[in-house]
Amino acid sequence: MLDSILGSLRVVALATKTDFRSVTSREVALFEGPLGWGEFSPFLEYSYSESVPWLTSAVEAAFVSPPPALRSEIAVNATLPALDNAQEIEGLLDSYPGCSVIKVKVGTDPVKDLDRLAIIRELRPDATIRIDVNGLWDVEQAASFLNNVGEIEYVEQPCASVEELRELKKRTSIKIVGDEVIRKAKDPFAVDLSDAVDIVMLKVAPLGGITRALEIARYHKLPVVVSSALESAVGISYGLKLASALPFLDFACGLGTGSLLAVDVEQLPINNGMIRVADVRPEIPLLNKLAVSNERLNWWKNRIRMTWDAGAESFINERGWGQ
Repeated sequence: MLDSILGSLRVVALATKTDFRSVTSREVALFEGPLGWGEFSPFLEYSYSESVPWLTSAVEAAFVSPPPALRSEIAVNATLPALDNAQEIEGLLDSYPGCSVIKVKVGTDPVKDLDRLAIIRELRPDATIRIDVNGLWDVEQAASFLNNVGEIEYVEQPCASVEELRELKKRTSIKIVGDEVIRKAKDPFAVDLSDAVDIVMLKVAPLGGITRALEIARYHKLPVVVSSALESAVGISYGLKLASALPFLDFACGLGTGSLLAVDVEQLPINNGMIRVADVRPEIPLLNKLAVSNERLNWWKNRIRMTWDAGAESFINERGWGQ
């Protein structure tokens, strides 16, 4: 299987519209299997062991039939990076037609964060707002901000650890979503989320694919939101398939992040706040146009080999994929 992956590998660089988590160009590795394309795109700083679930998710997408879809369209939220200019904010929000839910990145500067939320409320007074902190606050910082934030749907990963989240939950009535506390855990099934979070964030690639994400959701028995990790349309389409397979989906999903890219391998248009669940099969001429240098291609090939040896092969063999 590894030879097949490397033989069809295409690596492209996708420019972003704005700085997102210090990313202005997103490199993603794509390969084709008998059931379609898979995407391997852990961020560049991730270790080989941390990248293992990303590779197993990509293999699952390319070699394993997805579960039956229970819905054909998925409601998505707008995602707003840490922008502070009203014109820039409005321009980006306009790229999410019909989205009534807005997820806002906060956490580095409480004054600028509250100003950003005020701008959004002025521009979109009827929008539902959720905020994402990426674990940057301690309990005191989180409690202080949440006391001043006004009405929001939820706060995503306000503090880094389960213990901090559990302490914060005693001090706020705002719903708490667990993201990094699940996807960066050595064993997501061993994390005790009781009295710590209200909702679990599912990201298909960091969690190792649809099968494992569904297992995690069933295990924790909490409402879920499905989100992306700034993937190309190939990776987003797999996240949409995860969302479509969930028995319950009560929240808009963070799967509209293609709007943050200046270019993509295919378009997944947002219509009335919804994206249709569909296969993505990039055109080879476009992949050639967006291709990285041979040096970067070889870097990604080596990364896949090392990630394969770091645990991906064992996981894939245990699942019996590709046999």
